[in-house]
Amino acid sequence: MLNIINLISGTGLASASELKIEEQVNLTQYRHDVSVLASDQFGGRGPLSAGETLTLSYLVNAFKEMGLKPGFGDSYLQGVPLAKMTPESKMSLNVGDLRFKNGVDFTARTERMDALIKLSKSELVFVGYGINAPEYGWNDYEGIDVKGKTVIVLVNDPGFATQDPQLFKGNAMTYYGRWTYKYEEAARQGAAAALIVHETAPAAYGWGVVKNSNTGSKFTLVDENNNQDKLGVLGWLQKEAAEQIFAEAGLDYNKQKVEAAKKGFKALGLNSTVSLTLKTHIEKETSYNVLALLPGSEHAKEMVVLQAHWDHLGTVIDEKGKKHIYNGAVDNASGVAGVLELARIFKKLSLIKPFQRSILFASFTAEETGLIGAQHFSLNPPIATKNIVAFLNIDGMNVNDEVSYILRYGDGVSTLETDLALAAKSQGRTVKGDPRPENGLLYRSDHFALAQQGVPGLLFMSLGDTDPDYIAHKYHKDTDDFSQSWTLGGVKQDLGLIGSILAKLANNNDWPRWIEHSDFKKRRAEDGR
Repeated sequence: MLNIINLISGTGLASASELKIEEQVNLTQYRHDVSVLASDQFGGRGPLSAGETLTLSYLVNAFKEMGLKPGFGDSYLQGVPLAKMTPESKMSLNVGDLRFKNGVDFTARTERMDALIKLSKSELVFVGYGINAPEYGWNDYEGIDVKGKTVIVLVNDPGFATQDPQLFKGNAMTYYGRWTYKYEEAARQGAAAALIVHETAPAAYGWGVVKNSNTGSKFTLVDENNNQDKLGVLGWLQKEAAEQIFAEAGLDYNKQKVEAAKKGFKALGLNSTVSLTLKTHIEKETSYNVLALLPGSEHAKEMVVLQAHWDHLGTVIDEKGKKHIYNGAVDNASGVAGVLELARIFKKLSLIKPFQRSILFASFTAEETGLIGAQHFSLNPPIATKNIVAFLNIDGMNVNDEVSYILRYGDGVSTLETDLALAAKSQGRTVKGDPRPENGLLYRSDHFALAQQGVPGLLFMSLGDTDPDYIAHKYHKDTDDFSQSWTLGGVKQDLGLIGSILAKLANNNDWPRWIEHSDFKKRRAEDGR
């Protein structure tokens, strides 16, 4: 106990052994939390479902029992205005004389609150990777006006395409390679629609993922302008469909793809037009983030956030009438249980001596459908984002045996990487780089929404690295279930590491900094940090 008192009284980084967080982790309680959250009764924790009601009740009651205060004013819940968008399945995409089938050749959806959107002979333009990145000296939109037009865009970025480490970040995806960026930039350029060409390697997933994510219902955050500033049509094209479109224009798709990865590429019209009628059924409802506060003693208005998204994919009835419950035990009931366990431990530690800074224990909604809960939180935080010190995000824990390393997502992104390295060293572990940097995981979880507002963060994710079978047979499938056979050695180990970083951030006066030049760094500088 003396070591704990010394630790929380000081400002240095504690080793996990000094803090003895690992020794305080109650794996029986952790196992119970995961088993309940990932049970069939919770129905896969889909937003706006009965499973959400059960999840919210479980989390709020847990935080109340710990004695943590409400994290959003006088409430543990932060309302998140969602719209459930369901595009009509029977639609076709016409490009000149070519006709493409929804779900087979293309997908199309919108985030605008418009029940009907029509593209009527919209001029088609190929804009390469659709990137405007001044820091890389790259602008695919230079010299071309795409207002009201439809752009065809390649997925990922030129660095991945060429494997040139001097171009963007080589094999490691940058945010400019993410499909979310492609749509955002197309909207900024005034385009009416964007069609991203799907290829499995650069996208990091097969066409089935695209189809499942874009032909059924999908949630979106609703702003005060009913999302009218967003892109009208968000589409994907099968590579074979793109090849046909280019051939109709007298061009070779594969040759143009090579040209698009070269500096100085110029966008070109394809001498064709696009027609599409997109009908969308829109349902507006409110989902909720869960927030619980451990107030700081000396710098209460400075906050460190520990978070894990509570949602998963819910329950789906397939075309044969069979029910599939996507329980999301690892992704991300394991992370939510980790937040609960650290919240219990830190509440006990605070009774010995309060932490100097406030700690917010959070669980966000709708991560799986586009980081929506995190986006809403980042735009409507309980305190100004300039006073949020750092954001620690758990998105899938190692439920198997201990390992000799901790994964780092990103390299040279922020000074939090040094904190990660020191915490790992204190456990006798090494830091291992992202095994799949080309997949862009750094931009695909809730910490990214806070990064866009300038808040540095760390992602703690352990999916396929400790279970090779997970990505192939469990990730986003109805087989991601809780198992009593989990050893949980990795959970105990990682909660000790995460806890030591959290304790340091909550007990010193340091402000983590962005290292590489980015819009995140600019945003933080605007806040005077």
